[in-house]
Amino acid sequence: MSYTDEVGKKLNALLEKNYDAEAGYKTAKEQVDNTQLKDFFGKQAQERYNFGHELKAELKSFGQEPDKGTSLAGDAHRAWMNIKSTFSANSADSILEEAIRGEKAAVEEYNEIINDSTLPPSTKSVLTKHRDNIQSALTNVKSLEKTW
Repeated sequence: MSYTDEVGKKLNALLEKNYDAEAGYKTAKEQVDNTQLKDFFGKQAQERYNFGHELKAELKSFGQEPDKGTSLAGDAHRAWMNIKSTFSANSADSILEEAIRGEKAAVEEYNEIINDSTLPPSTKSVLTKHRDNIQSALTNVKSLEKTW
């Protein structure tokens, strides 16, 4: 695998995760009644959509073809969120817990790729911005959880 293929593979993995997060936030938005949570989840879905476009641009700059669609694991996770919210006495609380879990995993994955010393500076800059925004969202969702 060449350098470009390796970078492409890593970015496509993140792209798929962002598709998953976008779809997950859209699902979460549909599952809650609270306006504040709906707004938060809607903004996060839009942010992940934007991240996806930025990752696609990076992939194309390396001559790579961006992947399309969500992952099977992401689809299963959203199904779990639907089931959990249906049977939970406090669905907003359960959805917030799932959002926290997902954001923690995203930060870890971004950190792993950012720490790759072969990553081009432009890609590292994009990924660092994404990671920092996800970390901020994680902080916000944790504070939302405390108010529930």
